[in-house]
Amino acid sequence: MDYEGYFADKVNGLKEEGRYRIFAELARHAGQFPYATSYDADHQRDIVIWCSNDYLCMGQHPAVLRAITTAIEGYGAGAGGTRNIAGTSHPLVELESELADLHNKPAALVFTSGYVANLAAISTLAAMLPDCVILSDAMNHASMIEGVRHSRVEKRIFRHNDPAHLEELLSDIGPERGKFILFESVYSMDGDIAPIAEFCDLADKYGALTYLDEVHAVGLYGPRGGGVAEARGLMDRITIINGTLAKAFGVLGGYIASSPAIIDAVRSFASSFIFTTALPPALLAGALASVRHLKSSTIERERHQERAGALKRLLDEAGLPVMPSETHIVPVLVGDPVKCKRVTDSLLADYGIYIQPINYPTVPRGTERLRITPSPAHTDAMMADLVAALSNLYPWP
Repeated sequence: MDYEGYFADKVNGLKEEGRYRIFAELARHAGQFPYATSYDADHQRDIVIWCSNDYLCMGQHPAVLRAITTAIEGYGAGAGGTRNIAGTSHPLVELESELADLHNKPAALVFTSGYVANLAAISTLAAMLPDCVILSDAMNHASMIEGVRHSRVEKRIFRHNDPAHLEELLSDIGPERGKFILFESVYSMDGDIAPIAEFCDLADKYGALTYLDEVHAVGLYGPRGGGVAEARGLMDRITIINGTLAKAFGVLGGYIASSPAIIDAVRSFASSFIFTTALPPALLAGALASVRHLKSSTIERERHQERAGALKRLLDEAGLPVMPSETHIVPVLVGDPVKCKRVTDSLLADYGIYIQPINYPTVPRGTERLRITPSPAHTDAMMADLVAALSNLYPWP
């Protein structure tokens, strides 16, 4: 068998569909986000980033950088192994306590990423529950889907943000069976928000656990940055909350917050947690500083919402196809993978603007888009430049 040729053909298929992904080589400028240097084969140039998930620029915040530097000097570079073998670093214990407090839960558990947190927690808990059925929102993202797959339990998919369809499915499941409802708060490609209260009502009625992914909401919503559930006063109604330290908090890692029994079950039985080297103390210290800062500071959240709203208005006034969004996500519809790549290539090469094209399978075919994420650091002048560049390219070539 021609193994090399087989894999090359698979990749060529992506290229022919216009879905082949090319990584942009960038070097962010510390303290000057959203500026970065773009590198290609011929030259380098300064550009403006418009698609980062470092939503609040906390990856550049002086308190975070200071905490990381101090921790490196105090603890060294690596963790030394898994938490079971090498021990749990002091910043990790502090961080888990801080995250549990953020979500008003008794306990929390930190993982190397939000993806791993979802994969480990969902697969482990569902597999442990007797005759469990997972009920998952149709638009849940890849890490939640992987958790469902690895659990190997029965799954039922309900229509996106549709409580009536969820109840229809729940009513058909025997009361003796374990039931696990999975959904997100902010859906990161469309910018819509789940009907969390309605889902919790159904969980109470049918005796189900709830699992809420808040990765695109923690740090950004609620008086202390606890997410949409905090903003709506619903944290106590959620069984398990998943979050990330790599987006609004600007560092790296993921976590779940829940009851001591659930946290201990995941800690004790999830292979992807047990056998993975812990995060380095310096990154944990940086994340801890970020969480603490955003618990008490609302300036970043307020500015972020204002910037997102301002950009949506400017795009709409320019007649550009900005898609409806009730959050900080600003999607602009292109509707074709080849055009989407062509537009983003032109933005980078001709205008010094970096936006990554979003294609299938991240979004459904025919809804390919530019996913724009304004931050508190994006100025009016930057927004004017972006709108002018998009206007020059629209209708899409």
